Amino acid sequence: MKSAVENLDPTRVRLTVEVPFEELKESLDAAYKKINQQVTVPGFRKGKIPARVIDQRFGRGAVLEEAVNDALPRLYQSAVEEGELSPLGQPEVDITELKDNELLSFTAEVDVRPALEIPDYSGIEVTVDAVEVTDENVDEAVTQLRERFATTTVVERAAAEGDVVKIDLEAKVDGEVLEDGVAKGFDYTIGSGDLLDGIDEAVTGLEAGASTTFTSELKGGSAAGKEAEIKVDVISVSARELPELDDDFAQQASEFDTIEELRQDSRKRLEQSKKYEQATAAQEKVLDALIELVEVPVPQKLLNDEIETRKHNLVNHQLAQMGMDLATYLSLQEKSEEDFDNELREQAERGIKTQFVLDELVKEEKLNVSQEELTEHLVRRAQSSGMSPDQFAQAVVESNQVPMLVGEVSRGKALATVVEKAKVTDSNGEVVDLEDDEDTEDAEVVEASSDDSATEEADKAESADKGDKKAESADN
Repeated sequence: MKSAVENLDPTRVRLTVEVPFEELKESLDAAYKKINQQVTVPGFRKGKIPARVIDQRFGRGAVLEEAVNDALPRLYQSAVEEGELSPLGQPEVDITELKDNELLSFTAEVDVRPALEIPDYSGIEVTVDAVEVTDENVDEAVTQLRERFATTTVVERAAAEGDVVKIDLEAKVDGEVLEDGVAKGFDYTIGSGDLLDGIDEAVTGLEAGASTTFTSELKGGSAAGKEAEIKVDVISVSARELPELDDDFAQQASEFDTIEELRQDSRKRLEQSKKYEQATAAQEKVLDALIELVEVPVPQKLLNDEIETRKHNLVNHQLAQMGMDLATYLSLQEKSEEDFDNELREQAERGIKTQFVLDELVKEEKLNVSQEELTEHLVRRAQSSGMSPDQFAQAVVESNQVPMLVGEVSRGKALATVVEKAKVTDSNGEVVDLEDDEDTEDAEVVEASSDDSATEEADKAESADKGDKKAESADN
C-alpha cells in the first residue's frame, strides 16, 4: 500500500491511497464467506458454494463491493498511522479507481489536530482578588446559620416582611384557570423574592382569611411567559423568630461551646472558600493568557459539532429537567437568541482551543497519569455526579470513557505546570503561592465535546430558575 498526505489547510488533510489487489485477499475471502452464508444455490450446500459460481450468479461486482467495504477502515487506519496524523471525526472517503485483480485507489479527507508551537510561558503574569474576610462576612454567615434554626409562631395580625404566610394560589390566563395553575397550603416568606413578581406587595398587610388578586408574568408551567391574574388566599400568618446569638445557640447549631468559637470557625471556612475561588480564578486567567500566546486554528466542522452538542445538552437535558424551554430561559436572562448563539460559539471555541493546547503541553512535558491520580480523579467525579465510586467506575468502563478521564487528569497536570511557572499576585500586590494548594490541581479544566459542555449555561439557567420553582407550583 502507498499513501500520501496533502494539507488542505492547517486543520484538514487529504489522504491518497493506492492498494495492490493482493492486499485485498483477506477481505475478498471474507466477502465470499459472508455471501455464502446469505444465499442459496440449487445443487450446493449452504456455505459451500464455489467462488466462481457466486461470481456467475450474483456478479463479481457484489463481491468487490463487500470486500472494499470490509477493507476500507483497516486501510484508512494504516494510512493515518503512516502519515502520523491525529484525525478528528469521520473521514469523507471517495473511491477513485477499482480495477479488478489490479488496483484499488481512494482518497479520504478528514479534519486533523493542528500542529501547535507552544512558546515560552514562564513569563505569564495575572492578578486575582485578595483573600479578605471581613467581620461583616462572618456576621452574614452566622445569620444564615441562625435562619436555619428559626422558629415560626402563628400570629393574629397583618402580614409584614419576614413573616411566613400559608397561602392558596390560583392563576388565570384570559379568564380561564390553568390546569397547572393551582397550589394549596403553600408556605411563603415575605421578602424572600423566590416566588412570583408582585406577591410581596400583594400579601403584605393582609390578615388570615383575607384574599387579593394581582397580575404577574408566569415563569414556568404551560403558560410560561404570559401575564396571569393571580388570586391569593391567606390561610395564616406566622412570625419568624431567630434564636439568640449566644453560647446556647453555638452548642445547638454546631460542635462548639461558645459563640466566639463558632465565629472563628465561620471565618476559617470563609477563608478556605475564598482561597478556592482565588485558585480557580488564577487557573482561569493563566489559561486565558496561555491560549492568547498560541495560535490555534479550529476546524470549522468540529466547532459546529461542539456548538450543537452544547446547545443540545443545555436544551434537552439541563433546561428540560427544570421544565423550561430555550425561549423562556432567554427571556429570563434578558438575552437575544443571537447573543446566546455568539456566547455559545465563544465558549465552544475556547473549549476546543484549551483541549488542543493542553494536549500539546502533555506531549511536550511528557506528563503521565498514575493509577493513583486516576483513582483520585474518579472519586472526585463520582462525588460530583452523586454516584458511588464503584458505580461511576463501572459506568466509565462500560461506556469506554477511561481515555476521557485520563485526558482530564493529564490536562489538569499540564495546566498546573503552567500555573506553577506563572506569577500570580493579588489585588493588594502580594504574591499568591498556589504551589501547595490542592484546589489548583483539583479545579476542573474546560473540556470540549463532553457531557458537561453546557455547564456554564446550565448554571445560569438554574440560577434564573430558582425563583421559579415555587412559582411553578402555582402554575402546575
